[in-house]
Amino acid sequence: MKILVLNGSPRLNGNTTAMVDAFAEGAREKGHEVNIIPVGQKKIVGCLGCEFCHTRGNGQCVQKDDMGEVYKELETADMLVFASPIYFHSITGQLQSALTRFYATGKPRKVSQTALFLSSGAPGVYDPAIQQYKRVINYFEAEDKGIKTVYGGNNKSAEMFADMKIFGKAL
Repeated sequence: MKILVLNGSPRLNGNTTAMVDAFAEGAREKGHEVNIIPVGQKKIVGCLGCEFCHTRGNGQCVQKDDMGEVYKELETADMLVFASPIYFHSITGQLQSALTRFYATGKPRKVSQTALFLSSGAPGVYDPAIQQYKRVINYFEAEDKGIKTVYGGNNKSAEMFADMKIFGKAL
């Protein structure tokens, strides 16, 4: 299976990246291909609402930025993982910008499974991000393979690494 992970963290060595890396290690050990795109490090701006994609662009966005890399990988991905730290009760702006750009292409052709990874400094802040994720995968008509959350002292803990690796191996 080809897995595409969109890591919305703007921090190269942050807690979310640790979750993603542990998951990817487990999935790769199971024989899956995992491609991680650090959208938090990319130059991706939000949807302009210009309608070029639906009027003249045949599903192609008029903006030429790093979202092109995401579009290319989405064409062949079987599974899509969204990963983000929680900033003020939501996913990062960087991941949100990438999500809004799905408007141009609509549902990914091959994606049949999804997952969500969230990290935070405190518990009880995940609900808005989880609700958004559930609405997106409902639109995609994809199977939710799981939601993983970690906070506070559990970030980068041995338990978190083990759990995320097991999750990746279980696919």
